[in-house]
Amino acid sequence: MAKMKDNTQKAQVQSETAAHFPEHGPVDKTGKEVILSLRGVDITFGKGDKLNRAVKNATFDIYKGETFSLVGESGSGKTTIGRAVIRVNPCAAGEILYKGVRISGKIPRSLDREVIRNIQMVFQDPAASLNERATVDYIVSEGLYNFHLFENEADRVNKVTTMIEEVGLLPEHLTRYPHEFSGGQRQRIGLARAMIMEPEFVVADEPISALDVSIRAQILNLLKKFQKEREVTYLFIAHDLSIVRFISDRIGVIYKGDIVEIASAEELFDYPLHPYTRSLISAIPIPDPKLEKNKVLFTYDPSVHDYSEEKPQMYDIGHEHYIFGSKAEIEEYKRIREAGVPLKSIKIKDPNEPDEKSTEDAETENVSNEPILDAPIHDTGNKLYALLSFFLPLFGLIAWPIFKKHRYYKNFRMCQKGAIAGLITIGVILLIFLLALLIAII
Repeated sequence: MAKMKDNTQKAQVQSETAAHFPEHGPVDKTGKEVILSLRGVDITFGKGDKLNRAVKNATFDIYKGETFSLVGESGSGKTTIGRAVIRVNPCAAGEILYKGVRISGKIPRSLDREVIRNIQMVFQDPAASLNERATVDYIVSEGLYNFHLFENEADRVNKVTTMIEEVGLLPEHLTRYPHEFSGGQRQRIGLARAMIMEPEFVVADEPISALDVSIRAQILNLLKKFQKEREVTYLFIAHDLSIVRFISDRIGVIYKGDIVEIASAEELFDYPLHPYTRSLISAIPIPDPKLEKNKVLFTYDPSVHDYSEEKPQMYDIGHEHYIFGSKAEIEEYKRIREAGVPLKSIKIKDPNEPDEKSTEDAETENVSNEPILDAPIHDTGNKLYALLSFFLPLFGLIAWPIFKKHRYYKNFRMCQKGAIAGLITIGVILLIFLLALLIAII
């Protein structure tokens, strides 16, 4: 730990003056080269009362040549971290180090260009990330033009053609436009655009979530192919643990901006100690429909943590397993881990066992508590009901309780408003008539 702090301090000193990246990054206590480090990173959006902390005190290392997956539900802060690595989202606190050099905040222009050159991103939506007005040839060549990474036109054409073939497309596709391709083909174009820069680090932001299941394996195989041939390091962002288990070296789990657990892929699935990790694993679909039907989901409840007296921190419990919690929780996690008994997050209920729910619960199980969802489909609240009830208050008074009884709440309110307005109007007219009659008699 002391050595890691020394390396961090050296990187901080270096980051003030470095205009270029060194050939190799710092080496941690395990002897692995650290290519990317996040140190206490906070990322916020908005100001004042509308300030939102999207990422809180994120701290982790990514080693050269590995696939580090960041997993969590939508809105947890995964993409926010990925965009901070490529310098799109600024850090409100903490710093991001690449090969020991700070790349967050204000940096020299020469270093900024090296960040663009060495760190590429594959985006989630292949359609939105490609320029519809540009040909595939220009899209893939744009980085080559910007950084002058070719000797002449023949060299550029050769590089682009070779890359487009490596991702599984044909040279004749270079003259076409993105809208002429399927989703999987567009993602291959995006991958070619990133890989032609020969990056050392790639942020893959859910690159397969928008693709068909049959295409996903092909894109993943391409990513692994480039990693093997070019020693590329990946920050793989996903929400599906069933995919990242087989492509990741290590996995980080994030919940509402907090990194709650980091471990190797097999370690995390064998010993998912944090309850949020267990809930994500239990949500993985089972291919067998009978088993899936009888699966019992593990639901995460944040109220089980009591952090009122002690703030939680990230602790190393051994086995290169880091977990977020209070000291009391960490001691319990350590006890479970040292017992060496793998944890089962997926439980299958015996279909022959009687359901614990009562008959009354079973009848109301599928009834939503949302009134708008309970309302019948023809409960439109048509203004004709209000108009009819205004001129015929008797109709409104009769329809009013009928609609209310059968949960036609919008129609009931229209009849109620119309009938009340109609009765008030009739009352005013009668009052004026009686006053006029009284004046005439007198």
